[in-house]
Amino acid sequence: MSTINPNGKEIVSVSTDFLGKPLTLEVNRVGFRTTASVLVRYGDTVILGTAMVGTRPVVLDYFPLSIDYEEKMYAAGKISGSRFIKREGRPSDEAILIGRLIDRPIRPLFPKGYRQEVQVVSSVLSMDPSFRPDSIAMIAASTALCLSGAPFDGPVAGLRVGRVNGEFKAFLTPEEREQSDLDLVVAGIESGITMVEAGANEVSEADLAAALAWAFDAYQPAIALQKELTAKLAPKALDYTLVLPNEDIQKEVDEWVHGKLGEKLRHPYPERNEQVNDLRWAFHEHMAEQHTEAYEDLRDEYDEAFTSALHKDVRRGIVEEQTRPDGRALDEIRPLSSEVGILPRAHGSSLFTRGVTQGMNIVTLAPLSYAQMVDTMEVTDGERRYMHHYNAPGYTVGEVRRLGSPGRREIGHGYLAERAVLPMLPSEEEFPYAIRSVTEIMSQNGSTSMAATCSSVLALMDAGVPLKRPVSGIAMGLMLDGDTPYVLSDIADAEDFAGDMDFKVTGTEKGITAVQMDMKVHGLPVEILQQAIEKAKAGRLHILEHMLSTIAAPRVSLSPHAPRIEKIKINPDKIGAVIGKGGEVINKITAETGAEIDIKDDGLITVASPNGENIQKAIDWIKSLTEEPEVGRIYEGTVVSIKDFGAFVNIMPGIDGMVHISQLSDKRVENVTDVLHEGQVVKVKLTAIDERGRLSLTMKDIEQ
Repeated sequence: MSTINPNGKEIVSVSTDFLGKPLTLEVNRVGFRTTASVLVRYGDTVILGTAMVGTRPVVLDYFPLSIDYEEKMYAAGKISGSRFIKREGRPSDEAILIGRLIDRPIRPLFPKGYRQEVQVVSSVLSMDPSFRPDSIAMIAASTALCLSGAPFDGPVAGLRVGRVNGEFKAFLTPEEREQSDLDLVVAGIESGITMVEAGANEVSEADLAAALAWAFDAYQPAIALQKELTAKLAPKALDYTLVLPNEDIQKEVDEWVHGKLGEKLRHPYPERNEQVNDLRWAFHEHMAEQHTEAYEDLRDEYDEAFTSALHKDVRRGIVEEQTRPDGRALDEIRPLSSEVGILPRAHGSSLFTRGVTQGMNIVTLAPLSYAQMVDTMEVTDGERRYMHHYNAPGYTVGEVRRLGSPGRREIGHGYLAERAVLPMLPSEEEFPYAIRSVTEIMSQNGSTSMAATCSSVLALMDAGVPLKRPVSGIAMGLMLDGDTPYVLSDIADAEDFAGDMDFKVTGTEKGITAVQMDMKVHGLPVEILQQAIEKAKAGRLHILEHMLSTIAAPRVSLSPHAPRIEKIKINPDKIGAVIGKGGEVINKITAETGAEIDIKDDGLITVASPNGENIQKAIDWIKSLTEEPEVGRIYEGTVVSIKDFGAFVNIMPGIDGMVHISQLSDKRVENVTDVLHEGQVVKVKLTAIDERGRLSLTMKDIEQ
């Protein structure tokens, strides 16, 4: 029996088995005023996907699509841990990154020239704590678009895949994610993959390709379910008009540029960029003379047609002549240059240059207490010990642009460079520092996220961070001519804009640590993606070789301006003794030594101070509070009480042991008081600890 909503519409629901659990799509229960909305259920996760489509084109030179992922704290049964802010406000970096994950496979599936405003929101209403909800949010967004009637060439589905005990698996539990050496998100349509993003712990190219194939097959039921619902509801196609260059204008432009492109524009950057700008100005001056007053109204159309002609010329050179816009061969990398230690007061610094793209990185070290607290819907009491921030102001692309907070692109680029390095960082026990790495892009001409990765690794080594192995990264491009792929190493802007796919790969000499792929075509088979990944390896290792020629290994000592931090590991049961009632003890240690003390739940204590003597004083104090008795060790203790059978000696704070009368001396002792008195300081040796924790001491054979 069907259910009717309050507006008289039938509530429609479809379900399928999706990797062992039912996946359900339901419409007409909520969201009555949206263009389309859907409730998606998987386990205890419920996500509302909504799509709103504007009724007429807007006057813009780009497609005004916005896709957002909304975290709701109530979905996880949480109230924000912030002391002051309890209501959801600005999205967290994690929510922005998931919004980008959803956006990237969807955006290329709209026709070129589509200018209606489209807003898609995936709101998490209930979150199953046993898996992350991002792939379900992607399905919700795609389903809403399929039902909207917009010209969306979906549906899209995606999966977050890990590898546990050698087996690929989706919807990993938090515990399984900790064990996995791969964190891979794959999204696409029925015929191919349109987006890939991964973090990995030195995974091989072959294993990554196998994971892509597994994910592609595994997400197909979600594609089929969306098609089933769309067919059942048969949404009416919305009217729209594509804003495309006028064919007559494009023909006129093509005739004007004929003979002015190709070989004549093949020069290294930035010379080529300057020539293209000069040619563009000459083009507009000529067209303005030809069309007089009417030209101002058509200038944008002519400019778009000119850009289209440039892109076609780039593709023609690569496909027909295997020559790139700056004259490089397909696998040739731009000139490399790098320096370290360029900023005198920084704890670590570097400058990495590849062609016209340049990134400066600055590393700052601090005690672990400076790690960033992560307060999201998914994470409980999480911390970011390593933080990579990326900045790219307008001057880096030769533009006048207002300064402001980082946008989605800056956050995404910083995160990619951050996860590229994360697997190679030393543990907190090995290197008890919080680490902030900031990349200031100085100049852009393609692949700044990989410049950020390389410059950060150089600066980390300059700072003396003992990386397991250095990491390098490269941006690759791909152009398809029919079924023939042309893979480009180290792409610049012109090739990115004209190409069909760009992808970034980072890793060590042993394997991959991060991947990001975005396709502009409607899906690619795994075989082509595998070929692209394999070709990236040679370029990545070439860049790594250059980096190691600048600094071969992490510095053995820290900058004199970096804080000194020592660590001590104690029994977690003794943490209370260090903190004291109401923090009384730790506050006293801090006040009297001037050292900064940070305590982890596992018993790791770090002590930081510019003064080494203060650090040692604090460590000795902590040891005196937490040290465990050690059999065979000689202690200096104080006699606290005397009995007929022996004496009790305090050897550590709160820990007493007994010296039996027979253990007071090598000679016979008639009375304990003949040898000891209360308050006397003596040397004793711990000989045994019984099953009840009682300590046996001796004074025999010990010089007093």
